[in-house]
Amino acid sequence: MDQIEKKKLLIHIAQMYYNQNMTQNQIAKETGINRSSISRLLKKMRDEGLVKIIINYDVDDETIEQKLNNRFGLTDSIVVSLPANQSTEVKLAAIGQACAKLLDRAVKDNDVIGFSWGSSLASTVDALEPTFSRENIFCVPMVGGPSGKLDSQYHVNTISYEAAQKFRGRSLMIDVPAIVEKPSMKRDILGTQYFKEIAKMWDQITVAVFGVGSLGITGNSTWQAFYGDSIIEQLKAACAVGDICSRFFNTEGKSVHIPLSDRTITIPLEKLKKTRYSIGVAESREKVPGIIGALKGGYMNVLVTTDETAKMILEETG
Repeated sequence: MDQIEKKKLLIHIAQMYYNQNMTQNQIAKETGINRSSISRLLKKMRDEGLVKIIINYDVDDETIEQKLNNRFGLTDSIVVSLPANQSTEVKLAAIGQACAKLLDRAVKDNDVIGFSWGSSLASTVDALEPTFSRENIFCVPMVGGPSGKLDSQYHVNTISYEAAQKFRGRSLMIDVPAIVEKPSMKRDILGTQYFKEIAKMWDQITVAVFGVGSLGITGNSTWQAFYGDSIIEQLKAACAVGDICSRFFNTEGKSVHIPLSDRTITIPLEKLKKTRYSIGVAESREKVPGIIGALKGGYMNVLVTTDETAKMILEETG
């Protein structure tokens, strides 16, 4: 292929990507060029000036993303626009796809990715495209398992394993429950060599991805089954509004300690602040107080949500 033909091919790829909004996978199928090569060619076009990206700063108002970023000091936010009255399944699929695209851009060679459990995380991993373009990716659960109280597709081990498969990496399984029966059992587990290896991996997490729980969703069977009515009453009494990886906090993001905390095996929230990306994936009116608490606590530097939820967050904190 001569230089003129190469340039025509590059322009054709650029038109498909930027003008026709085709994905890199679609372009790969259209052209017969593998996806990783398409990604490199798009970067090459930007580097060589064949494609120029112009940001128009002359706008009358901030976008929702900019407002969230400025108000909470976020590195980034991704707000998915959806028509009104969409089902929960559609919303979860939409934010899962958005988070998967973010991970495709953000994850680098040798990253350790930490995951929590839940439907939003399952949607994210389900939307990930298998890739060979990363090396030495390690996926690790950030909280213990639910002791049979959760559909297997939402289990933290399932999510970590499937993410590792998509990234062609490795995963670590956590073989201890998130909530044990007695504080003494937690102390015994934390003292084992097995758990020390898990804690060592938690210290190496560079990208954390998690859902946000909220007391507003106590009618949700998954969340309620995980904790039970008696725990929920304790959380209400302690003025907790939400949780990340079973670590609870109030509306200002301050940690809330209840007896359950002494029986919970999970990553300390402060470790999330040390990661390159700490990504919260959550939506719904019921979760707004929990998301706000997580934002005020500084536990995430990226929020992935819907426009409906984002507007409520901005209104509540305005």
